[in-house]
Amino acid sequence: MLYACSIKKYIPEEKRLYTGATINLDADSTVQKVSELKTDLKTVLRPKPNTKFLGMHLGLYYYYKNQKENPGFVNKWLFKQFGQKPVYQSDVETYEMQEILRNRLENHGFFYSRITSSFTEKEKEASVTYSLKVPEPYRMETYQIDSMVSPIYNDVLEASKDTPFKKNMRFSLSNLKQERQRLDIELKKKGYYNFNANFLLFESDTNQYKNKKFDLFLKMKEEVPKEATVPYKIKQINIYPDYDLKDTTKTKANRYKNKNYFQDSVYFNPKYLDEFITLKEGEFYNPITSKNTARRLSGIGAYKYVNIQYKEIDTVLTDSLGALEANIFLSPLTKRAIRAELQAVTKSNNFAGPKLSLTYSNRNLFKGGETLNISSNIGYETQIASGDNLGLSSLELGLKTELIFPRVIAPFSFKEDFFEYSVPKTKTSLGANYLSRSKLYTLLSGNLFFGYVWNANRYITYEINPVSVNYTRLSNTTAAFEEILQKNPFLQRSFDQQFISGLTFSFTYNEMVNANKTHQFYANSTVDVAGNSISLFAKETEAGKPKEFLGLQYAQYAKADVDFRYHYNFGRNLEQTIAARLFAGYGYAYGNSDVVPFVKQYFSGGPYSVRAFQIRSLGPGTYNEKNDPQTNGTFFDKTGNIRLEANIEYRFPIYSFFKGAVFADAGNVWNSVANPAFEDAQGNQTDKFTSNFINELGMGAGVGLRIDVQGFVIRFDLAAPFHNPALDEGKRWDFRVDEPVFNFAIGYSF
Repeated sequence: MLYACSIKKYIPEEKRLYTGATINLDADSTVQKVSELKTDLKTVLRPKPNTKFLGMHLGLYYYYKNQKENPGFVNKWLFKQFGQKPVYQSDVETYEMQEILRNRLENHGFFYSRITSSFTEKEKEASVTYSLKVPEPYRMETYQIDSMVSPIYNDVLEASKDTPFKKNMRFSLSNLKQERQRLDIELKKKGYYNFNANFLLFESDTNQYKNKKFDLFLKMKEEVPKEATVPYKIKQINIYPDYDLKDTTKTKANRYKNKNYFQDSVYFNPKYLDEFITLKEGEFYNPITSKNTARRLSGIGAYKYVNIQYKEIDTVLTDSLGALEANIFLSPLTKRAIRAELQAVTKSNNFAGPKLSLTYSNRNLFKGGETLNISSNIGYETQIASGDNLGLSSLELGLKTELIFPRVIAPFSFKEDFFEYSVPKTKTSLGANYLSRSKLYTLLSGNLFFGYVWNANRYITYEINPVSVNYTRLSNTTAAFEEILQKNPFLQRSFDQQFISGLTFSFTYNEMVNANKTHQFYANSTVDVAGNSISLFAKETEAGKPKEFLGLQYAQYAKADVDFRYHYNFGRNLEQTIAARLFAGYGYAYGNSDVVPFVKQYFSGGPYSVRAFQIRSLGPGTYNEKNDPQTNGTFFDKTGNIRLEANIEYRFPIYSFFKGAVFADAGNVWNSVANPAFEDAQGNQTDKFTSNFINELGMGAGVGLRIDVQGFVIRFDLAAPFHNPALDEGKRWDFRVDEPVFNFAIGYSF
């Protein structure tokens, strides 16, 4: 491979391949941060040499291969993906590069630098060395604001009080540009709607000094229009809650809280829409307030476009003040929608079957931006097996109603500016589910949620559900299932906890919303506490037995988990990613419970977990169902109250919207208190969490294909285990590429 990728034999006789440039910096003793200066100078070096991969010029190799008369389809494709045109010594303009380096030094305050260059030539390669002698920099003695027209002069003076410029500051062009941008932002906040940063001019004067000092002056350019030197106030706010681009007619205005609402009929009640609009008549124009209004309106969920336009009212313009008319155009989404989803489900316990889901959505239900979602699902699964398991089936029916209010529904009120970034949403949900597993049991369940979700800023989201109620009832149990419960008292008690009532809180920090960042971090932490308030009203029906509330046993537990992710984006346009994830979760049963309810326990394996193991098939601990003489193949879900997982994945583009991935996963679930049902044939406990947990992780690796169309991702992963904790020690490390697990999912795993 090294010989095949050697490109020296392809380089023309009269050419030398350019291998890069070196900077030798001889700086005056007064120069500080020399290494940072050298790093900055390297950024302007041109041209860039051809890149290498593991010491090989693969891009050049595919380029030269493509120059053949018949390069072939593979070489053409490889050249299109990775090929690079060669950069030769003749492409390097050293004199031009010296001027660029000199200019960059002057931008940092180092005037009258001396620069030379020289080539180092080999048989087929050449490099260049730039030698820079850097003198003492120029430093600022005073900073003054020249006189300007009123009223902008006073506002510039006020904004300049926070200037970062200090005496003896080294001259820096980038600092001057940043200060000009800062002043522009500050003036915009004060209402200077027509102002532009380019209207400001910095001048330096060295005539009074002989020791490399200068006076800095801030001036206004000549012929700046009057409209740019006066602040503007918002005189009128017009809102179009049901705007249609095709509709150019203007209906009669409805005045509400000093705003004009234009709508033929009441599409959105001004009473509810007003709290999303932070613009106010009589206040100075402020772009930040305008952005806040646009973001808050977009967060309602009822509008596809939010457009805020300002119109100058020329008739009231004076030498000290201007006026604006703010027009807010809101284009609604389709009010009603129906979504259907058909799935084909396969599970590790050989269950397979179809599942159909239907969702009806109504946006702006009560003309206040409310969203109603009614979802129903029906699923049927049958176990493809033989012997005693033949004919086992599962029927699931579900109905869920969700109502989301884009405001706080509470018996108390908040100050108008309490939620500055966004208005919280109130989420309510009511659902019921019916599950029938033939030859086993019927499970009825219901849930009720009431809570709030809001964005504190662009990256942070909070969600709190003060009301979280779950009810389950086990019925129609068969003798076979009763036998399973008798052998597994932990499972029995988890089903006995029919009533779960508590509070959940979630915190999310998400930098993934900024797609242009090289380093992206994500952290989510969730706390779930149940049973504390109910315990105040519970009754003990029988000594030594769990207490009951309304005739039902209730669960009492605390559960917390954290999900941390990191993405490193690199390559041309940041199209390649190394993604890593760590997850840890722990549930603790106390008081009325000695085991966390079954529906609240953790599981491992599946397309969003350890992909080399099928969903809910990993663990707990080193448990192996095949070695358990007590099981008959009906032990469906393997769960625990402790979960640890780690994932790493390299994502890369293939062609168009096709992307590839190579990944490795590790994880498992355990119980903090041993469950006798998970003893092996020798009587050893297999599910308890110990200090040896590292050796009990299920590990796997694989490859994946993603179809990514504008953020909608269809994912296919093929993974195989290389460490299976269910096997005997000494046999766990075995990369079973002949037993891969196929995963199909929507969206990235992390």
